[in-house]
Amino acid sequence: MQSHARAVVIGGGVVGCSVLFHLARAGWKDLLLIERSELTSGSSWHAAGGFHTLNGDPNVAKLQAYTVSLYEELEQLSGQQCGLHLTGGVMMADSEERMNFLRYTHAIGRALGMETEIITPSEAKSMFPLMDETNFVGALWDPVEGHLDPSGTTHAYAKAAQKLGARIELRNPVIEITQDPDGTWNVVTENGTVKAEHVVNAGGLWAREVGRMVGVELPVLAMEHMYLLTETMPDVLEFNETSGRELVGVIDFKGEIYTRQERDGLLLGTYEKACVPWSPVKTPWDFGHELLQPDLDRIAPSLEIGFRHFPAFAEAGIKQVVNGPFTFAPDGNPLVGPVQGLTNFWSACAVMAGFSQGGGVGLALANWMVDGDPGHDIFGMDVARYGDFTSLRYTNAKVRENYSRRFSIRFPNEELPAARPQQTTPLYDIMVRDNNAVMGDSWGLETPLWFAPQGTEARDELSFHRSNDFEHVGNEVRAVRDSVGVTEIANFAKYEITGEGAEAWLSRLMTNTMPRTGRLVLTPMLNENGKLIGDFTIAKAADNRFMVWGSSGAQIYHMRWFEQHLPTDGSVRIHRFGQTLVGLSIAGPKSRAVLEALADIDVSNETFRFMDYREMDVAGCPCRVNRISYTGDLGYEIWMEPAYERTVYHAIKTAGADHGIVDFGMRALLSMRLEKNFPTWFAELRPIYGPYEGSMERFIKLSKNDFIGRDAAASEHEQGPKSRRVSLIIEADDTDVMGDEPIWARVGDHDYGLVSPPHGYGAPRFDADGAETAKPEPQRDGEWRVVGWVTSGGYGHHVRMSLAQGYVPSELADTGEEGLFQVEILGRRFPARIAVAPPFDPSGARMRG
Repeated sequence: MQSHARAVVIGGGVVGCSVLFHLARAGWKDLLLIERSELTSGSSWHAAGGFHTLNGDPNVAKLQAYTVSLYEELEQLSGQQCGLHLTGGVMMADSEERMNFLRYTHAIGRALGMETEIITPSEAKSMFPLMDETNFVGALWDPVEGHLDPSGTTHAYAKAAQKLGARIELRNPVIEITQDPDGTWNVVTENGTVKAEHVVNAGGLWAREVGRMVGVELPVLAMEHMYLLTETMPDVLEFNETSGRELVGVIDFKGEIYTRQERDGLLLGTYEKACVPWSPVKTPWDFGHELLQPDLDRIAPSLEIGFRHFPAFAEAGIKQVVNGPFTFAPDGNPLVGPVQGLTNFWSACAVMAGFSQGGGVGLALANWMVDGDPGHDIFGMDVARYGDFTSLRYTNAKVRENYSRRFSIRFPNEELPAARPQQTTPLYDIMVRDNNAVMGDSWGLETPLWFAPQGTEARDELSFHRSNDFEHVGNEVRAVRDSVGVTEIANFAKYEITGEGAEAWLSRLMTNTMPRTGRLVLTPMLNENGKLIGDFTIAKAADNRFMVWGSSGAQIYHMRWFEQHLPTDGSVRIHRFGQTLVGLSIAGPKSRAVLEALADIDVSNETFRFMDYREMDVAGCPCRVNRISYTGDLGYEIWMEPAYERTVYHAIKTAGADHGIVDFGMRALLSMRLEKNFPTWFAELRPIYGPYEGSMERFIKLSKNDFIGRDAAASEHEQGPKSRRVSLIIEADDTDVMGDEPIWARVGDHDYGLVSPPHGYGAPRFDADGAETAKPEPQRDGEWRVVGWVTSGGYGHHVRMSLAQGYVPSELADTGEEGLFQVEILGRRFPARIAVAPPFDPSGARMRG
C-alpha cells in the first residue's frame, strides 16, 4: 500500500466513490480511497436505488438535479452501466391539506425551473393503473424521478475515478487517525499507515466511528429501513405491454409509502412511525454485506393503507423483504464540508439519499477542497449547521422523528417536539408556566414564539393559512408600536474579539468600517467570490476589544471561517459565548422610559444615541446594552450573564407596568422587521447573493480597500447586479407567503426574462464541472411571466399588510407601479407592488428619536 497521498477518502460507498471521482476530475493526483471491505459494503448495496430532484431545500435540490444529470456521462466515462430508469413520479394527496402542500411545492417549482404539474387522481392512475384513485384528491407529477442499479452506479464512480488516476484499497480497515504538528494526517490501517494532507470521512454506517477517531461526535444515526419486492404481477406486465412504458414511481403521504416497478413486479417501501434505530451507540465493524431481520408487524399499518390504496398489492406474492440500515442526520440532509476546529478534515456522510445526492455531494466537496469554496449554497448540507447541543441522545431522538415524518407534510407554523427542551434560559419556566408562551426551537434553544391568552392552551393550530396565533401576534405588535414590549433574544450568536490585531482583523473580514469606541456598526461579511456569508452587529467596547452579534444557527459556520483567517502570531483571540451570555430586548416609544427607571446613568437621546454601546448596570446587574432593535423602533438590546437574567426581566416588567408593557415573541419580532424592510440571514442573505444584489450597499465601504471579497464586490458594483432584493406588499386574503414562491410580472411592452435563481434546477442542465449549461424557459401565462422568487414574508400587523421580500430583475426593483407584479401562493396569484420605502417609519425617525 502507498505511504503518502494528497487526499485519503475513507469509505467505498456511493458517496466516497463520488468524492474520489470528482477530486480526480478536478485534477488532483495522488488520491486514495480506503475501504474496510468491498465497495458498497455499507448501505449502498441494499438501497432501493430511487432518485429524485425534489427537496425541501431548493439549494440541495439543485445538487440533486446535478446528480441525476451526471449518470449518462458517468456511464460513458467508466464503461459501467448505472441501470438508469427515468420514469417520472407522482406524489399523491388524500386531503386538502396535503393538496395545499403540493400546490406550494408546485409554485416553488415555477421559480426553480422545475417542470412539475398538478394533475388529477385519474391522470395519475393512467400512469400507475394499480391505484384506486378514489382514495386521493390530487397529485403532483415530476418527470425527473426514477431508479437505478445501486451497485452498478457505485462501481461506475469508482471506475471513472480509477481511469483518472485515483487508487482504491479494499479489505483494509482504518483503525486510527492521528495528526502531526505540521498538520499532516496519519491514516493508520491494518495494512500500514498513509500520510495525507486531506482526509475525507465518507464512512457511511461507520462515519460516526471515523469521526470519533479525531475527537468529533457527528450527529448521525442509522435507521432500519424495510421495503418489499413482489413476485411477477400480471397487471404490471399488461401495462408495460400496452403502453410501452414502465410504471411511474408513487409517493403516498397517507400510507407513508413509496412504490415503483421492479422488473415484472413492484417495490414498496415505508417510512413507518414505529421506526427503529440500528446500533444507536456504536456501529459494529464486522457488519457488511448482510441484512437485518424483517419485522412486518412494525410496518403493518402502512401496508394496510397501501393495500387499500393499491389493491393489486394485496393479491401479489412477496418475493423478498429487505431490511437494511441507512444513516440520517437530525434533519435528513447530509453532513458535508470541513469540520470546524480541525485542519483539512472533511465530512461527506449522513447521505441517506445517496443516489439522488451523491453526485452533488461529491461535486460540492471537491470544489471546496480544490478551490476553497463549494461553488454552491450548500448550508442545508453543511456539517457546520449543528453545534454542541446535538449530543448522541439528541441526535437519536431527532433522527427517529425525521425518519417517521419522511412523508409527512411540514406546516409553516409547525414546531417539532422531539428532544425538547434541550437548551433553556433562566426564563424558560416563567415563559411557559406564567406567560403561557408557545415555544419554538432555535438552534436547540427554547425561544418564545407568541403568547396565548391565559386560560387557553398554548399551541399552534397547524395550517398553511393564517392560524390561531394571528390575532395574538397582532396584539403583541400593536402593543410594542404603541408603547413598549420585552422579548428574549438569547438566540443570537455572541462573540468577543480581543487582542492587538483585533480591529485590523475584523476590518479585513467585514465590508464596513469598524466603529469608534462606544459605537455600533452593521456589516456584512463576504467570501473571496464576493458573496454574502454573514451579517453582524459589531460594537467597539474598548481598545483592542470588540463585541460581535450574528445569527445563532450560523455560529459554527462562522467560527470555522474566523479560525481559517486568524493570524498565526496570536494577536487575535475569539471567544464564543454560546448561552453563557443571554439577552432581553425592550422596544417601542416607551422603552427609554423603562430603561431610565433601571439605569444609574443618563440614557437620554443626547447621551445614549442610536447605535451607541454601553457597559452599564441595569436593575443593579452588570450588562452590555446596544441602542438598536430589530423591530425598527426605538429600542435597546440588554445582554447579561444568565445569573442576572431573571432579575433584569422582573425589573423590566415592573418598570414597564405603568406603560402597559407586554411580552412579545419571535413571530411579532419578524413581523416588525418586515414592516421595516429588514433582511434576515438564511433567507434574504445567503452565499448565493452578492452585497449589491442583496441591497446592502450602504454597508459596503469599497474605499477601505482591505476586505475579503472586495474586488468581486467592486466588480458587482461597477457592472450592476442583475437582480435586486425588494420588499413587496401583497393583496392576499387569509394566507401569506412562506418562502420560495414565484414572483410574476406583467410583460407589457417589455420582455423581461426569468431571473433564474442561483438555486434553480431542472435536469439535465449541467456540464462536467457542474456548471449550468442552459437556463430554464421562463414560466409564462399570456402576458405574465415569472421573473423572480420570494425569500420570506408574513403579515405586518401594525401596517396591516401582507408583506414579502424577494429578488426581481434590477430594472424592476425601483418601481412602485401598481398592477406590475403578482405573487403565487398555494396555487393562486395575488396582486403585489414593491414597497420602495419601508411601510413603517420610512424616515427612521422612531429608531433615532
